[in-house]
Order: sequence, then structure tokens, then C-alpha cells
Amino acid sequence: LLDDIVLTHSLFLPTERFLQQLHQQYPGGPWGAARRKRAVLAVLLHFLETYKGLLQEEESAGKVIKVRVPFPCPLPQSPGVLALTPLAPQELYLLIMKDTSLYHELEDEIIKLHQLVETVELKVADETPPPNKQVKPLFRHFRRIDSCLQTRVAFRGSDEIFCRVYMPDHSYVTIRSRLSASVQDILASVTEKLQYSEEQSARGDALILVTMASSGGARGTEGAAGGAGGGGPAGADPTLCPAAEKAVLQPSEECVFTTLGINSHLFACTRDTFDSLVPLPEEIQVVPGDTEIHRAEPEDVANHLTAFHWELFRCIHELEFVDYVFHGERGRRETANLELLLQRCSEVQHWQNQDMLSFYAIVIGLNNAAVSRLRLTWEKLPGKFKNLFRKFENLTDPCRNHKTYREVLAKMKPPLIPFVPLILKDLTFLHEGSKTLLDGLVNVEKL
Repeated sequence: LLDDIVLTHSLFLPTERFLQQLHQQYPGGPWGAARRKRAVLAVLLHFLETYKGLLQEEESAGKVIKVRVPFPCPLPQSPGVLALTPLAPQELYLLIMKDTSLYHELEDEIIKLHQLVETVELKVADETPPPNKQVKPLFRHFRRIDSCLQTRVAFRGSDEIFCRVYMPDHSYVTIRSRLSASVQDILASVTEKLQYSEEQSARGDALILVTMASSGGARGTEGAAGGAGGGGPAGADPTLCPAAEKAVLQPSEECVFTTLGINSHLFACTRDTFDSLVPLPEEIQVVPGDTEIHRAEPEDVANHLTAFHWELFRCIHELEFVDYVFHGERGRRETANLELLLQRCSEVQHWQNQDMLSFYAIVIGLNNAAVSRLRLTWEKLPGKFKNLFRKFENLTDPCRNHKTYREVLAKMKPPLIPFVPLILKDLTFLHEGSKTLLDGLVNVEKL
């Protein structure tokens, strides 16, 4: 229950209010003071252990325990954001430290608290960037060989990245930006790169940022390719371009980079040129890839998929699942690593070692209409492989709320990588099917 309360407290109490409540409960009374203090310390220690990595990324992390302001201080806060804000008139940390000599039975907990706070403060105080911290490229998250070979670390809002922003003529500028940058900040960088004048903006030619996702494959004649050499839209036949979904991003939106899926790119254009945007040439004409994988042993492929996906999965903090489902767009800044893993699932399904994410993605990909309708190819498959694939299909059958998959998963021993979209589906049903408060009290069943 303590795990659930600490992880989901932002649904019921903003972080500063949560910590204020701990401060109120800490002094205790004449009877059972030590027991109450130990309980408060247990919650506080668990909070710091759970959010230690996130606290270290925040500039104000050093103030999370020690700042004093008038109490109470109900500061405005987005419920999905971990806010590191003042606690109460007395400094809770110092209050706890003073109890070291009075309550010897709490010595171990107090020492551990001191170590955790110092760890966070030392991390924040060190303003020198580590020598191995580099700007991360996000041209395509998984297509760069170097990005697949190096050990992955969790994305944070403070990370700096490289990203391409395309123009209507398919030229592009490469910008360097924070992962958490707003659309307004991105457009400012693009404007600076293009030397876009204020005079043009004043005439109503202000740039807007657009995400365009192509479904791939050309409309019209099968196998036809849109666009002649040169890569620009001028030579492209609109009737042969793949269907594309375009969406204008609002200036206040943040962290849009990691939400780019398969065949998705950012475009900067004016509202007059919005309708003329077409996908990039490589999204219209499929270029044959490297076929080395056909000569690899299936077990080797499974091992490499599992190892790579484990690197992605271990970067996800539990809070990202809560933010993704319960806070929607407001939690996007905290879900970069989860969105990256979901994007990877989408990539694999267009092309086992307890890697249920890859397993589901591959089976769904083979069941895609573009593959399943290849009747002559499927007929040449040996019977034993057809039977094996039917078993795989049964395992991914969504009937009875994915009963077969859940039974298999329950028998597996960790480490394993679950089918993440199903976790999000379960959380969504829990969120929408249960009230957060009942008669003004926290609905414990929802934790």
C-alpha cells in the first residue's frame, strides 16, 4: 500500500501538500511519538527512494526538504508534475536531524535520510556537465547504429537533443534544443536558423509547427513512387503520395520530439503553405534495406531484440505510466522514455526470450493486411510453422481480456518485458471506471 500511495499521491495531493502533511504529522504527541515519527520517516524515505532520480534532475531539488515558507502554502501545480516546493515554517529536515539525540531508536532511519538528501543535493550542486554527456540525436531514434550500440540512459526534460525540422520544399534545418522545449521555443530556433525576419511575421507570414505522419505506400497504382529525382515536392504527383495526417501544434505544447512515430516528421511552414505539405520522398518510395538479418540465427535475433528492449524498458520510471494514463497531455514531459518504447513496438511490428513486447509486435505485424494477404507465400510455409504461428495467434488473442496472455505472463519469472500497451489499457480502465474520491475521501481501491 505504501508503494501505491507514494507513486499515485499526485492524483489526490500535489507534492508540496503531500510533504506538508508529513510535516504536520511528524511532531507526534506525548504518547507514541517515536512510533509516529518512525511512520513519517518511512513514508519520507520511500518517497525519496522512489523519486531520487527525478529529484536529481530538478534545479530546485536541494530545497525539497529544507526551504521554509509560511504555512500553509497551496501553490498552483499541474497534478502530473513532480513539484519540488517548500514544506512548512519549520525546516522538516532540521527538525528530524535534531531528533537524533532524543530518539536513538530512529538513528538508522535518520542516517539514511541524511544520505539520501545529501545525494540529491550533491548531484544538483555539481553544475559541471559530465564528460560523457553528449547532445542526443533524434533524427530517428533506432535507425542509427551508434545509438543502438551504446548503453541507453533515461531521457530527462533537461537533455539537449538534435532534431531536423523540414520546410515545405523538403529542405531542413537542424536545431539543438532541450527535450522539454515548447513549440514556441522550437519555432524561435527555426526562425533564427532561417533568418526569418520580424517583418515577415508582421505581414501574417508567421511560422507554425506541424507534425505530419505518413501511412507509407503510394495511393493509386500499386508500387508507384511519387516524386522525381531531386527530393522536392515539386516533382511529386499528389495522386501517388501516401495518405498523410497533418496536425498543427499549439505554441504551449512541450516535449513533442519523442512523440514522433513511424514516418513522422516536424515541418515549419506558414498557414498559406499548410495544405501543400506532402511527405518526404523516402516515405513514398520504399527503399530495400539490408538483408543481413536473413542470415542471422533466430535465437541471436531474439537475444539482441531482448537486450535492446531491456535497455529501453529499464529507463522507464513507474511514474511515467501514471502520468501517461491519468494526466494525458499534461504528463507528456514525464513520459518521454515510455513513448520511446511504444514507438519501438510500432517499428518492430512493421518488420522470445520473455520479451512479450517484441513477440506481440511481430505477431501483429505478420497479421497486418499487407502481409496476411500474401496467400501464395503463406501456402509455401511448412505445416509445422503454420501450426506454430496459430499458437502464437492464440496467445495474442484479446478474447476474455487477454486471458491466455495473462496466464502465460503469470508463469514467467523476471526479468521479462511485458506488452506495455496492455498495461496502459488496464490503467485506463481503472482510471475511467473508478472515482478518485468517494464522499470526499480517497478511493483506496483506485491506488
